[in-house]
Amino acid sequence: MATGEPRVLDGYYFRFLPQKTFPSLGAPETISRLRQWSMLGRIKAQAFGFDQTFRTYRKDDFVTAFFKDPNVIINLQLLSDSSGQWRTLGTEVKKVEATNVPCTQLSMSFFNRLYDEDIVRGTGHIVKCLDSFCDPFLISDELRKVLLVEDSEKYEVFSKPDREEFLFCLFKHLCLGGSLCQYEDVLNPYLDTAKLIYKDLDSTGMCYPSTKNHEQTFSYFVVDPIKRHVNVLYHCFGVGEMS
Repeated sequence: MATGEPRVLDGYYFRFLPQKTFPSLGAPETISRLRQWSMLGRIKAQAFGFDQTFRTYRKDDFVTAFFKDPNVIINLQLLSDSSGQWRTLGTEVKKVEATNVPCTQLSMSFFNRLYDEDIVRGTGHIVKCLDSFCDPFLISDELRKVLLVEDSEKYEVFSKPDREEFLFCLFKHLCLGGSLCQYEDVLNPYLDTAKLIYKDLDSTGMCYPSTKNHEQTFSYFVVDPIKRHVNVLYHCFGVGEMS
């Protein structure tokens, strides 16, 4: 069978869609922000097509078939722990479990409560606080405190279901950044970037855990059941490109 030809496996076959681009990640302003947040060169989105109707209750079968598909094995890219270079998956994944991530929040007004609760001032400036650590993150403002510190006064501004939303997860990942993240003083860069990436990816979301146990090493499957496309958003925590 020639490379790139479909192959049925566990009810699904997948094909790589190299022509599918994600303008949000390539926009000059996004590149500048990702560099500041130490995520540049460590985050990537790729698209694949599939042949069967997607069923949420079969999510684990879907993801398992994805990682066993030869077109995925030779095209899905991730960062090597040893070299820090991008490489392809290269081998079948024996077992994987996926977690559903709801995509019901579609408006950035979801984050208005940050203003209402004085986490962010009316000017858009993020309220500072005394430095503390929530390993491995430095907490120097009320935004990171509400994102990370479960016993903080305002943690419940976002409920558990709120925190499971893909829009919230994406926003949180951008706020926390990479190893040498330079945090923003104002909120809008986080909101604007989350909105752009979300619009590029949005449909039915799920995530699968990484073998590297870090909150900022993540992978999301974003499934469009109508087009039968799955967009894979991946980031590996570390030191991003600086130039």
